[in-house]
This record gives sequence, C-alpha cells and structure tokens, in this order.
Amino acid sequence: MLIPLRPGELQRLIPAVATAGQFRFSLGSAQEILQRVMVATIGGVITLLISQSQMSSRWGPFWLVTGVVFLLYILWGPIVQAGQRNATLRRYPSAALFEGEVATVTTRERVENRHEQADGRGKLELIENRRTWMLLELEDEEGYLGRVAFPMEKNHKTIRAGTVIRCLVLSERKDFSRIGALSDAWLPGLRMWVGEYPYLLRPAFEELCRLRLSRAARN
Repeated sequence: MLIPLRPGELQRLIPAVATAGQFRFSLGSAQEILQRVMVATIGGVITLLISQSQMSSRWGPFWLVTGVVFLLYILWGPIVQAGQRNATLRRYPSAALFEGEVATVTTRERVENRHEQADGRGKLELIENRRTWMLLELEDEEGYLGRVAFPMEKNHKTIRAGTVIRCLVLSERKDFSRIGALSDAWLPGLRMWVGEYPYLLRPAFEELCRLRLSRAARN
C-alpha cells in the first residue's frame, strides 16, 4: 500500500536540521569522535595563537573567529553531516507512506574497517573488523518494493517474514514506477524501529500512520 504524502509532510517528517538522535548517530564511533576532538583542538589552538599575534591587524578578528569555529567542530561537524544526509531524502519530489510486510529476513557479514597490526613476532597482519547486518526484503500485494539494511542487534532476532512494516518511499516520479530511496522503518507489531540512519521524526511518523492508514481502511 502506497499513500502519497501531501505537500509539506515530507519536510515535517525529515527535518532540515539534525535532531538529537541524528546528532548522536552522526557523532560516530569512539575513534571518529577522537579524530574530531584532535582536529578541533589542533586547529583551534593554532588559529587562536595566530589571532593573538595578528590582533593589531585587520586579520585579527578573522583568525579569532576561525579559531572558535575549529574549537566548536566537535558540535557542528555532526550537525552538518546529519543535515546533508537528511537533504538526500528531502530533495525527492514524490514521497509516499508504505505499509507492507517483511518478505524475507537475511543476515550478512560486512567489513567495517581494516587496519594493520603487528603480531607477537613483529610481523604486520591485516585485521578486519566485521559486523553482522540484517537485510529485510519488503513487499505488499503488488509485489517486491525494496530492501532495508541495518546493523543487527539482539532485539532484531524477533523479526520474522510476514511482520508488518511501514516506511517512507521516495521517488523522482509521481507514479513511483522507480523507487529512489527508502527511509528507516517502523514495525508496529514489535514496536521497533530499524534502519541504517534515523531519518524520520518517529512520533510524527507513527501519528501520520495512525491517521492516514485508518482513513484508507475506512475508504
């Protein structure tokens, strides 16, 4: 079932500015946070030192502002990154609410990163950090729709084929003959959200599902 969204509804469900959940997600791993702290600290200290030596020149305020921007990188970096990800879905001209079911559930190992590490004999060896991802194939009465993939956690083991699932479908075409992207998804029977990235304002999406799906059922 595809229910086209009304004008403005997509922008209300996927904000332009990062939410708290999107900010936390965009912070990344401990290693990525450490990298941001290092960039912010080194860049901030260097530019502030330059600003001190240039205070009597017209460039002094510029270097001061640049130093503050660097020091705040740990905050605005994830906000900008989340905003860019949100924009990839907000740009689609057509969006629809989808309700269907999980057709198949599969898992797959993905290499998250690789690095070289010396063993006990001092010989370098390649270390791969792997993570299990779950892949859900979605379908409705008209057939296959697409796939939602996300890092697997323990509570995801309860997901089975036939589970009702809801998400947004994005397309460049008004007839949705070609699907451009899917948002994160809501499994109402399990009261569980799944997805690689939390695009949607979740309470707003759940309320939209309640209103639009109940209306569609009456019609």
